[in-house]
Amino acid sequence: MRQTKMAFTFYEFFAGGGMARLGLGSEWRCTFANEWCEKKAASYRAYFDGGELKIGDVANLRLEELPGVPTLVWASFPCQDLSLAGSGAGLGGDRSGTFRPFWKLVSEMISQGRIPKMVVLENVVGALSSRGGGDFTALMDCLAQAGYKGGALVLDASRFLPQSRPRLFIAAVHCPVRIPPGLFSTGPDEAWHTASVRSAYSRLPRLLRDMWVWWTLPWPDSPIPTLSEIIEEEPCSVKWHTSEQTARLVGLMSPLHLQKLDEAKRLGRRIAGTVYRRMRPGDEGRRVQRAEVRFDQISGCLRTPAGGSSRQIVIVVEGKRVRSRLLSPREAARLMGVPEDYPLPENYNVAYHLFGDGLAVPVVSWLERHLLRPLASSQAAKAA
Repeated sequence: MRQTKMAFTFYEFFAGGGMARLGLGSEWRCTFANEWCEKKAASYRAYFDGGELKIGDVANLRLEELPGVPTLVWASFPCQDLSLAGSGAGLGGDRSGTFRPFWKLVSEMISQGRIPKMVVLENVVGALSSRGGGDFTALMDCLAQAGYKGGALVLDASRFLPQSRPRLFIAAVHCPVRIPPGLFSTGPDEAWHTASVRSAYSRLPRLLRDMWVWWTLPWPDSPIPTLSEIIEEEPCSVKWHTSEQTARLVGLMSPLHLQKLDEAKRLGRRIAGTVYRRMRPGDEGRRVQRAEVRFDQISGCLRTPAGGSSRQIVIVVEGKRVRSRLLSPREAARLMGVPEDYPLPENYNVAYHLFGDGLAVPVVSWLERHLLRPLASSQAAKAA
């Protein structure tokens, strides 16, 4: 990928396929990245030059491997133990607990006087309430103890892309950094500070509330592509189901979802929807598998199939004709806002895991454009 001179530097921890880097864009230069998964790292290196990528467990990194002083440290640490569907282990879990060695590195940098001006932590919304809010309090306490003030926002990919994908972003600045007017408000904004954010804030100790910033962003107004627009007619890596397979899928629908399918048929035009198979209560208290469909032109949240989650199915209706198949890797990439020239892994499951575990690129771009870049530019102007 072509490189140009960039104004600001950043580290990308838990980098995956580099979707935070894609979202930050050309104003930022990655000087260090870390990812433990070889398969995700292969995708990262296939698109970026990747010389700055260190593959391995974050706990095994040494401080001397981190170059210079970045403007920004970005960390999308694992969400499994913080998810509402996860184990409930929180930051004490094996996966989400990798935040600890990551933050140990950052703390060591700070103790040497190598202080990043900004830190962004990204995770699932469940991080706000996991372990009764204790994990979120611990995250904010780590930032405050290191001299950072900041706050949380929830950004949903559905404001930019045809995918329902709310995610938590904790953005923090080192206390000497001046926050320009217009980037914060005196109270919450319902557009970005959901009830769960406001509740998490209310549970913080007084000292942490004093370090809180109510970040504010403009409302996005660009057109959002519909799900039907991104669906491939002839995908390369998946096949359309046979009529018998589609009939079996339809047979798993409850009366409510069969009604949605009938309404789509009556439109008399091509419309795409998505289906998830889920276990639901059935007759006599037994749990049964159901196929749940939506045609609102927003897909369900793309996720990995780990832990028993089903893979998302595409359903296309044209009058009485109904077809179905798995979501293709390119469609998954489009749901994440990844560029069309981003190389896809050859293995379907690897591709599905890469994008299901990633960041929606336009969401990062919005945060970069309206918060991170103004903060960095303000600091650069002050230094000059």
